[in-house]
Amino acid sequence: MELCDAKGIGDVLSRKLTRGALVVVLLCCAAPAVSSAAQPADPARRYAQLTEQATKLNEEVLRAQEDLTLRRAELERATADVAAAQQIEVQAKADEEGFRGQVDLLTEASFEGARFNQLSALLVADSQQDFLLRLEMMRILAEDKADSLARLSGAVEKARQAHQVAENARSRAAAATEAAERLKADLEARKRALQGQVDEVRTALARLPAPVVQQLRDPGDRSRVSVPGGAAGIALQFALEQRGDEYRYGATGLDQWDCAGLTMKAYAAANVALPRTSGGQASVGRAVSRSDVRAGDLIIYYASRSHVAMAVDNARAVHASTEGQPVKIAPIDAIGPIAVIRRIDG
Repeated sequence: MELCDAKGIGDVLSRKLTRGALVVVLLCCAAPAVSSAAQPADPARRYAQLTEQATKLNEEVLRAQEDLTLRRAELERATADVAAAQQIEVQAKADEEGFRGQVDLLTEASFEGARFNQLSALLVADSQQDFLLRLEMMRILAEDKADSLARLSGAVEKARQAHQVAENARSRAAAATEAAERLKADLEARKRALQGQVDEVRTALARLPAPVVQQLRDPGDRSRVSVPGGAAGIALQFALEQRGDEYRYGATGLDQWDCAGLTMKAYAAANVALPRTSGGQASVGRAVSRSDVRAGDLIIYYASRSHVAMAVDNARAVHASTEGQPVKIAPIDAIGPIAVIRRIDG
Protein backbone atom coordinates (compact mmCIF):
# COMPACT_ATOMS: atom_id res chain seq x y z
CA MET A 1 0.00 0.00 0.00
CA GLU A 2 1.38 3.48 -0.85
CA LEU A 3 1.49 6.22 1.73
CA CYS A 4 -1.49 8.57 1.51
CA ASP A 5 -0.59 12.05 0.22
CA ALA A 6 -0.29 15.20 2.35
CA LYS A 7 -3.47 16.70 0.96
CA GLY A 8 -5.50 13.69 2.07
CA ILE A 9 -3.96 13.90 5.52
CA GLY A 10 -4.68 17.60 5.70
CA ASP A 11 -8.32 17.04 4.75
CA VAL A 12 -8.76 14.52 7.54
CA LEU A 13 -7.08 16.67 10.17
CA SER A 14 -8.84 19.85 9.13
CA ARG A 15 -12.22 18.13 9.52
CA LYS A 16 -11.49 16.74 12.94
CA LEU A 17 -8.55 18.09 14.94
CA THR A 18 -8.94 15.79 17.92
CA ARG A 19 -6.93 13.08 19.58
CA GLY A 20 -9.02 10.55 17.73
CA ALA A 21 -7.95 12.05 14.39
CA LEU A 22 -4.46 10.75 15.05
CA VAL A 23 -5.78 7.24 14.79
CA VAL A 24 -7.44 7.96 11.45
CA VAL A 25 -4.29 9.57 10.04
CA LEU A 26 -2.02 6.76 11.07
CA LEU A 27 -4.36 4.09 9.76
CA CYS A 28 -4.48 5.97 6.46
CA CYS A 29 -0.69 6.17 6.35
CA ALA A 30 0.06 2.64 7.52
CA ALA A 31 3.23 0.82 6.42
CA PRO A 32 3.06 -2.20 4.05
CA ALA A 33 0.97 -4.98 5.50
CA VAL A 34 2.60 -7.47 7.85
CA SER A 35 1.18 -10.23 9.98
CA SER A 36 -0.98 -9.06 12.89
CA ALA A 37 1.36 -10.77 15.34
CA ALA A 38 4.27 -8.63 14.14
CA GLN A 39 2.45 -5.29 14.26
CA PRO A 40 3.25 -3.00 17.20
CA ALA A 41 0.55 -1.30 19.25
CA ASP A 42 -1.09 1.60 17.43
CA PRO A 43 1.02 4.62 18.51
CA ALA A 44 -1.73 7.13 17.74
CA ARG A 45 -4.32 5.32 19.83
CA ARG A 46 -1.79 4.90 22.63
CA TYR A 47 -0.92 8.59 22.40
CA ALA A 48 -4.60 9.56 22.57
CA GLN A 49 -5.19 7.35 25.61
CA LEU A 50 -2.14 8.67 27.45
CA THR A 51 -2.89 12.31 26.80
CA GLU A 52 -6.49 11.90 27.94
CA GLN A 53 -5.31 10.24 31.14
CA ALA A 54 -2.70 12.94 31.63
CA THR A 55 -5.33 15.64 31.18
CA LYS A 56 -7.44 14.07 33.92
CA LEU A 57 -4.41 13.75 36.18
CA ASN A 58 -3.48 17.35 35.52
CA GLU A 59 -6.97 18.40 36.55
CA GLU A 60 -6.73 16.36 39.75
CA VAL A 61 -3.33 17.85 40.57
CA LEU A 62 -4.67 21.37 40.09
CA ARG A 63 -7.67 20.61 42.28
CA ALA A 64 -5.36 19.25 44.97
CA GLN A 65 -3.26 22.39 44.76
CA GLU A 66 -6.38 24.54 45.17
CA ASP A 67 -7.39 22.47 48.19
CA LEU A 68 -3.89 22.84 49.59
CA THR A 69 -4.07 26.62 49.19
CA LEU A 70 -7.38 26.68 51.06
CA ARG A 71 -6.00 24.51 53.84
CA ARG A 72 -2.94 26.73 54.21
CA ALA A 73 -5.16 29.80 54.42
CA GLU A 74 -7.21 28.03 57.09
CA LEU A 75 -4.02 27.23 58.97
CA GLU A 76 -2.94 30.87 58.83
CA ARG A 77 -6.29 31.99 60.19
CA ALA A 78 -6.11 29.42 62.97
CA THR A 79 -2.57 30.50 63.87
CA ALA A 80 -3.75 34.11 64.04
CA ASP A 81 -6.59 32.99 66.31
CA VAL A 82 -4.10 31.28 68.59
CA ALA A 83 -1.97 34.42 68.76
CA ALA A 84 -5.04 36.51 69.58
CA ALA A 85 -6.09 34.05 72.26
CA GLN A 86 -2.63 34.12 73.77
CA GLN A 87 -2.79 37.91 73.96
CA ILE A 88 -6.14 37.65 75.71
CA GLU A 89 -4.60 35.15 78.09
CA VAL A 90 -1.69 37.43 78.90
CA GLN A 91 -4.04 40.34 79.50
CA ALA A 92 -6.29 38.16 81.65
CA LYS A 93 -3.34 37.15 83.82
CA ALA A 94 -2.35 40.78 84.22
CA ASP A 95 -5.93 41.63 85.16
CA GLU A 96 -5.93 38.72 87.56
CA GLU A 97 -2.90 40.07 89.38
CA GLY A 98 -4.45 43.51 89.63
CA PHE A 99 -7.80 42.21 90.79
CA ARG A 100 -6.11 39.88 93.27
CA GLY A 101 -4.37 42.86 94.81
CA GLN A 102 -7.69 44.62 95.23
CA VAL A 103 -9.27 41.53 96.73
CA ASP A 104 -6.35 41.17 99.15
CA LEU A 105 -6.79 44.79 100.24
CA LEU A 106 -10.50 44.25 100.80
CA THR A 107 -9.82 41.07 102.76
CA GLU A 108 -7.20 42.79 104.89
CA ALA A 109 -9.55 45.71 105.50
CA SER A 110 -12.33 43.37 106.59
CA PHE A 111 -10.10 41.88 109.26
CA GLU A 112 -8.44 45.09 110.39
CA GLY A 113 -11.63 47.13 110.17
CA ALA A 114 -13.56 44.84 112.47
CA ARG A 115 -15.97 43.56 109.83
CA PHE A 116 -17.59 46.53 108.16
CA ASN A 117 -21.35 46.41 108.44
CA GLN A 118 -24.13 48.80 109.14
CA LEU A 119 -23.80 48.41 112.94
CA SER A 120 -20.04 49.00 113.00
CA ALA A 121 -20.45 51.96 110.67
CA LEU A 122 -23.06 53.41 112.99
CA LEU A 123 -20.91 52.86 116.11
CA VAL A 124 -17.79 54.49 114.74
CA ALA A 125 -19.45 57.27 112.75
CA ASP A 126 -18.94 60.80 113.99
CA SER A 127 -22.09 62.06 112.37
CA GLN A 128 -25.01 61.07 110.22
CA GLN A 129 -23.13 62.23 107.15
CA ASP A 130 -20.10 60.19 108.18
CA PHE A 131 -22.33 57.15 108.63
CA LEU A 132 -23.78 57.52 105.15
CA LEU A 133 -20.33 57.95 103.65
CA ARG A 134 -19.09 54.80 105.36
CA LEU A 135 -22.07 52.82 104.09
CA GLU A 136 -21.52 54.09 100.55
CA MET A 137 -17.84 53.18 100.77
CA MET A 138 -18.69 49.63 101.88
CA ARG A 139 -21.19 49.29 99.05
CA ILE A 140 -18.69 50.49 96.48
CA LEU A 141 -15.97 48.20 97.80
CA ALA A 142 -18.32 45.21 97.73
CA GLU A 143 -19.46 46.02 94.20
CA ASP A 144 -15.88 46.55 93.04
CA LYS A 145 -14.85 43.22 94.51
CA ALA A 146 -17.73 41.35 92.85
CA ASP A 147 -17.20 43.18 89.55
CA SER A 148 -13.46 42.50 89.59
CA LEU A 149 -13.95 38.82 90.29
CA ALA A 150 -16.60 38.53 87.58
CA ARG A 151 -14.42 40.32 85.03
CA LEU A 152 -11.45 38.20 85.97
CA SER A 153 -13.42 34.99 85.67
CA GLY A 154 -14.92 36.05 82.34
CA ALA A 155 -11.58 37.07 80.86
CA VAL A 156 -9.87 33.86 81.89
CA GLU A 157 -12.72 31.74 80.54
CA LYS A 158 -12.81 33.71 77.30
CA ALA A 159 -9.08 33.23 76.84
CA ARG A 160 -9.34 29.52 77.57
CA GLN A 161 -12.16 29.05 75.07
CA ALA A 162 -10.50 31.13 72.38
CA HIS A 163 -7.26 29.26 72.79
CA GLN A 164 -9.00 25.88 72.63
CA VAL A 165 -10.98 26.84 69.54
CA ALA A 166 -7.81 28.06 67.81
CA GLU A 167 -5.88 24.96 68.78
CA ASN A 168 -8.62 22.73 67.41
CA ALA A 169 -8.77 24.73 64.19
CA ARG A 170 -5.01 24.61 63.78
CA SER A 171 -4.98 20.88 64.40
CA ARG A 172 -7.67 20.33 61.75
CA ALA A 173 -5.93 22.61 59.29
CA ALA A 174 -2.59 20.92 59.82
CA ALA A 175 -4.15 17.51 59.25
CA ALA A 176 -5.88 18.74 56.10
CA THR A 177 -2.67 20.30 54.82
CA GLU A 178 -0.74 17.11 55.45
CA ALA A 179 -3.40 15.11 53.57
CA ALA A 180 -3.37 17.55 50.67
CA GLU A 181 0.42 17.42 50.52
CA ARG A 182 0.32 13.64 50.36
CA LEU A 183 -2.32 13.77 47.64
CA LYS A 184 -0.36 16.30 45.63
CA ALA A 185 2.85 14.27 45.91
CA ASP A 186 1.02 11.10 44.84
CA LEU A 187 -0.60 12.78 41.86
CA GLU A 188 2.65 14.40 40.76
CA ALA A 189 4.38 11.02 40.93
CA ARG A 190 1.67 9.47 38.77
CA LYS A 191 1.88 12.42 36.40
CA ARG A 192 5.64 11.97 36.05
CA ALA A 193 5.18 8.28 35.30
CA LEU A 194 2.54 9.06 32.73
CA GLN A 195 4.70 11.75 31.20
CA GLY A 196 7.34 9.10 30.63
CA GLN A 197 4.80 7.11 28.64
CA VAL A 198 3.85 10.21 26.66
CA ASP A 199 7.53 10.77 25.88
CA GLU A 200 7.71 7.25 24.46
CA VAL A 201 4.72 7.95 22.25
CA ARG A 202 6.29 11.23 21.11
CA THR A 203 9.31 9.27 19.97
CA ALA A 204 7.08 7.00 17.93
CA LEU A 205 5.18 9.94 16.47
CA ALA A 206 8.44 11.63 15.53
CA ARG A 207 9.13 8.70 13.17
CA LEU A 208 5.88 9.27 11.28
CA PRO A 209 5.90 10.82 7.80
CA ALA A 210 6.72 14.52 7.85
CA PRO A 211 3.30 15.57 6.45
CA VAL A 212 1.57 13.93 9.40
CA VAL A 213 3.80 15.63 11.98
CA GLN A 214 3.36 18.92 10.17
CA GLN A 215 -0.43 18.63 10.28
CA LEU A 216 -0.42 17.78 13.98
CA ARG A 217 1.62 20.88 14.76
CA ASP A 218 -0.38 23.11 12.45
CA PRO A 219 -2.25 25.80 14.46
CA GLY A 220 -5.03 25.72 11.88
CA ASP A 221 -7.18 28.74 11.16
CA ARG A 222 -5.42 31.89 12.31
CA SER A 223 -7.49 34.32 10.34
CA ARG A 224 -9.10 37.32 11.97
CA VAL A 225 -12.29 36.46 13.87
CA SER A 226 -14.98 38.97 14.73
CA VAL A 227 -15.70 38.99 18.48
CA PRO A 228 -18.66 40.42 20.40
CA GLY A 229 -18.50 43.29 22.85
CA GLY A 230 -18.21 42.99 26.61
CA ALA A 231 -16.20 40.60 28.75
CA ALA A 232 -16.93 37.61 26.50
CA GLY A 233 -15.45 39.41 23.51
CA ILE A 234 -12.33 40.51 25.39
CA ALA A 235 -11.79 36.97 26.69
CA LEU A 236 -12.31 35.41 23.26
CA GLN A 237 -9.93 37.87 21.63
CA PHE A 238 -7.27 36.99 24.21
CA ALA A 239 -7.73 33.26 23.60
CA LEU A 240 -7.59 33.69 19.82
CA GLU A 241 -4.35 35.64 20.11
CA GLN A 242 -2.72 32.59 21.68
CA ARG A 243 -3.29 30.40 18.62
CA GLY A 244 -0.07 28.59 17.81
CA ASP A 245 1.18 28.64 21.42
CA GLU A 246 2.43 25.39 22.91
CA TYR A 247 0.40 23.12 25.21
CA ARG A 248 1.92 22.28 28.60
CA TYR A 249 0.27 20.63 31.60
CA GLY A 250 -0.17 23.13 34.42
CA ALA A 251 0.87 26.14 32.30
CA THR A 252 -0.89 29.51 32.42
CA GLY A 253 1.17 31.45 29.87
CA LEU A 254 2.90 33.43 28.62
CA ASP A 255 3.26 31.23 25.55
CA GLN A 256 2.43 27.83 27.04
CA TRP A 257 -1.01 26.80 28.26
CA ASP A 258 -3.17 24.03 29.53
CA CYS A 259 -6.89 24.21 28.78
CA ALA A 260 -8.14 25.83 31.99
CA GLY A 261 -5.07 28.05 32.23
CA LEU A 262 -5.94 29.56 28.86
CA THR A 263 -9.61 30.22 29.65
CA MET A 264 -8.78 31.54 33.13
CA LYS A 265 -6.26 34.06 31.80
CA ALA A 266 -8.56 34.96 28.90
CA TYR A 267 -11.33 36.04 31.25
CA ALA A 268 -8.81 37.63 33.61
CA ALA A 269 -8.00 39.97 30.71
CA ALA A 270 -11.65 41.06 30.95
CA ASN A 271 -11.37 41.49 34.75
CA VAL A 272 -13.42 38.35 35.40
CA ALA A 273 -11.94 35.87 37.88
CA LEU A 274 -12.39 32.18 37.06
CA PRO A 275 -11.31 29.10 39.01
CA ARG A 276 -8.01 27.54 37.97
CA THR A 277 -9.47 24.18 36.97
CA SER A 278 -11.90 23.12 34.26
CA GLY A 279 -13.95 21.41 36.96
CA GLY A 280 -14.16 24.68 38.87
CA GLN A 281 -15.03 26.59 35.72
CA ALA A 282 -17.88 24.13 35.12
CA SER A 283 -19.73 25.66 38.10
CA VAL A 284 -19.42 29.40 37.34
CA GLY A 285 -21.77 31.56 35.30
CA ARG A 286 -24.98 29.94 34.13
CA ALA A 287 -25.73 26.83 32.12
CA VAL A 288 -26.78 27.11 28.48
CA SER A 289 -27.84 24.48 25.95
CA ARG A 290 -25.74 23.31 23.02
CA SER A 291 -28.07 25.03 20.56
CA ASP A 292 -27.72 28.31 22.46
CA VAL A 293 -23.90 28.40 22.45
CA ARG A 294 -22.39 31.74 21.52
CA ALA A 295 -18.97 33.38 21.45
CA GLY A 296 -17.19 33.38 24.82
CA ASP A 297 -19.12 30.48 26.37
CA LEU A 298 -17.08 27.86 28.18
CA ILE A 299 -17.58 24.29 26.98
CA ILE A 300 -16.49 21.65 29.48
CA TYR A 301 -15.84 18.13 28.21
CA TYR A 302 -15.88 14.56 29.59
CA ALA A 303 -17.69 13.21 32.61
CA SER A 304 -14.61 14.08 34.67
CA ARG A 305 -14.91 17.69 33.45
CA SER A 306 -11.20 17.61 32.73
CA HIS A 307 -11.10 19.73 29.57
CA VAL A 308 -12.46 23.15 28.65
CA ALA A 309 -12.66 25.19 25.45
CA MET A 310 -14.06 28.63 24.60
CA ALA A 311 -16.71 28.98 21.92
CA VAL A 312 -15.76 31.08 18.91
CA ASP A 313 -19.30 30.80 17.57
CA ASN A 314 -22.00 28.12 17.62
CA ALA A 315 -19.85 25.67 15.65
CA ARG A 316 -16.23 26.26 16.64
CA ALA A 317 -14.15 26.64 19.80
CA VAL A 318 -10.60 27.67 20.57
CA HIS A 319 -8.72 25.55 23.09
CA ALA A 320 -5.39 24.36 24.37
CA SER A 321 -5.85 20.82 23.13
CA THR A 322 -3.20 18.40 24.31
CA GLU A 323 0.52 17.76 24.52
CA GLY A 324 2.14 17.98 21.11
CA GLN A 325 -0.53 20.20 19.55
CA PRO A 326 -0.77 24.00 19.72
CA VAL A 327 -3.65 26.21 20.80
CA LYS A 328 -6.08 26.10 17.88
CA ILE A 329 -9.67 26.35 16.70
CA ALA A 330 -11.59 23.08 16.33
CA PRO A 331 -15.22 22.04 15.80
CA ILE A 332 -17.04 22.14 19.14
CA ASP A 333 -18.54 18.67 18.81
CA ALA A 334 -15.29 17.09 17.63
CA ILE A 335 -13.25 18.00 20.70
CA GLY A 336 -14.93 15.43 22.93
CA PRO A 337 -18.17 14.56 24.74
CA ILE A 338 -19.68 17.74 26.18
CA ALA A 339 -20.42 17.67 29.91
CA VAL A 340 -21.73 21.21 30.48
CA ILE A 341 -21.72 24.63 28.83
CA ARG A 342 -21.42 27.77 30.94
CA ARG A 343 -22.05 31.40 30.02
CA ILE A 344 -19.82 33.74 31.99
CA ASP A 345 -20.92 37.06 30.51
CA GLY A 346 -24.53 37.91 29.72
